[in-house]
Amino acid sequence: MKREALALEVTSVVLGASREFLAKEGFVELLPVILAPVTDPLRTTPEWATITAYGHTWYLTRSMIFHKQAAVRVHPKIFCFSPNVRLEPRERAHTGRHLFEFVQLDLEVRDATREDVMDLGERLLLHVLSEVRRECGRALAAWGRELPDYPRPFPRITWHEAHREFGENFETELSRRSKTPVWLVDFPIDQREFYDREDPDRPGILRDMDLLYPEGFGEGLSGGEREYQGERIRARILRQGLSLEAYRPLLALAEDGLCPSAGFGIGVERLVRFLCGFPHIAETRLFPRVPGEHALL
Repeated sequence: MKREALALEVTSVVLGASREFLAKEGFVELLPVILAPVTDPLRTTPEWATITAYGHTWYLTRSMIFHKQAAVRVHPKIFCFSPNVRLEPRERAHTGRHLFEFVQLDLEVRDATREDVMDLGERLLLHVLSEVRRECGRALAAWGRELPDYPRPFPRITWHEAHREFGENFETELSRRSKTPVWLVDFPIDQREFYDREDPDRPGILRDMDLLYPEGFGEGLSGGEREYQGERIRARILRQGLSLEAYRPLLALAEDGLCPSAGFGIGVERLVRFLCGFPHIAETRLFPRVPGEHALL
């Protein structure tokens, strides 16, 4: 089987297995939002993709974080396969992990804690791994890839512990040395975005997490609990030096009443890259969008 065909088959199993698992968990699927009047700030990716239509500027969605917070007011468990456009710097073309157009499995749970969604994320990942082994194991083995059955719960390490042990490049080193997926938790408040919830018992520490794949494949899941109170959201926006006017739609939602919630996003292409053992994420798509590179189609 060609690598391109393998990537397509594994991706198809990932999508189907995720939908099956989440439906059994009581989730409903949203249609994705492509254009929005406000989107994820993502300060590490400073360029924005926009269009002008009907006299307004619209952002191509970087993530559905604000839509998820709004959606759980309607249903307690939601998910979406959300196309994201993030105009990554050109130098990220060589990381093997970055595309500027990709798809996230984005989900959110009303009244959930970080620990609730970490448990959910582990069970979801292991279900997907099981289905990929069952459906694609022979094809993967032909390319020298075997997927172990990782035990849970996955180990966890705090941001500060990882930084002390592995230095500035701690995420890469931790992923490279790990033999199992590992949780990175408790980021400092200025390392993440304003919507990540500050721990009420530990000022300056966020109730969030990343899941790092082993074997050096890096971060594949990111999420946590959300700020939902208007005044706290407002204070965090100002703390990060952002414009209150830019996030007026979110603040209006908060004034109307947001729910406590937690959730995460899983990059589908990063997951497929890990499952297949591919050197570069571009190999997971027939029509990849690599930062700085031109595409024929």
